[in-house]
Amino acid sequence: MSETTVGMADPAVRRQLMADVAQEPGSAKPDSILSVDNITRRFGGITAVDVNHLEVQRGMITALIGPNGAGKTTFFNLITGFDKPSSAGKGAHWSFDGATLDKTGASAVAKSGMVRTFQLTKALSRMTVMDNMLLGAKDQRGESLLRCMFRPIWSGQEREVEEKAAGLLERFKLLEKKDDYAGSLSGGQRKLLEMARALMSDPKMIMLDEPMAGVNPALTQSLLGHIQALRDEGTTVLFVEHDMHVVQHISDWVVVMAEGQIVAEGPADTVMANPAVIDAYLGAHHDTDLGDDDLLDEGADLGPVSETVSDEQGSQSPESHDEGKHA
Repeated sequence: MSETTVGMADPAVRRQLMADVAQEPGSAKPDSILSVDNITRRFGGITAVDVNHLEVQRGMITALIGPNGAGKTTFFNLITGFDKPSSAGKGAHWSFDGATLDKTGASAVAKSGMVRTFQLTKALSRMTVMDNMLLGAKDQRGESLLRCMFRPIWSGQEREVEEKAAGLLERFKLLEKKDDYAGSLSGGQRKLLEMARALMSDPKMIMLDEPMAGVNPALTQSLLGHIQALRDEGTTVLFVEHDMHVVQHISDWVVVMAEGQIVAEGPADTVMANPAVIDAYLGAHHDTDLGDDDLLDEGADLGPVSETVSDEQGSQSPESHDEGKHA
């Protein structure tokens, strides 16, 4: 735990730390753990992501919000090595905890301490819950083809990994499911499993892509508690979420994306009232009355409208009137 993250469990400390941060897109943070510059991703003629600059504050919960199609998941894919920016080699640059990740693959990104989950859970359905957890541990000696033949080299570490996995499963209320196949878990339990597996690597920052999607209300509160506990223990959290009640409840800072760009940043209560955010969700003309109120005013000139109606009625053939009588 760094000096910056000490005391982050206290809301007053978090508010004080961010009090002088400009509430504008791309604002500088007191101690950013992730810094992104000039990342663009195009699919044909569509620009899905176009982020000039973004910093994520260490030791806090940052929410990344925006309407569907804003580019949030694509942005996650780019900075975690699952996709390559169109601007690669043309100014795109991002770093995590001081290390440059411009040309780093997904596995190396995870080893650096930045771990993510997915909208659709990636639990290995035909493996047990415990086996899924064991896969999340890094630097296991038994993974070496040479060392795996000599059990004494890795057996002690394997016991430690199993104890750690059991502890996390107990924390996430999944210990009794440890011998069940992951495919037998409910959607909410798979979300918990994926989060628990991500913690097996002791990440410095965990990125959660819509962690509440498809989770029943009984597990939602549990997930919220786990996310807040991660922050209180010194882990940085960056998460994508559509539920604004969740965002307001647990986030320390909110970043808003629309049409691939960062359009607003700030505390949740301030961001929700930002005109740019309202426009992103409801449209730029959300407060414009598209009806012609002048027609409702007493004494309004209805001449042109009356003439149009008369012309339309006069153009109807006698046959159409006869058909109406016999209908």
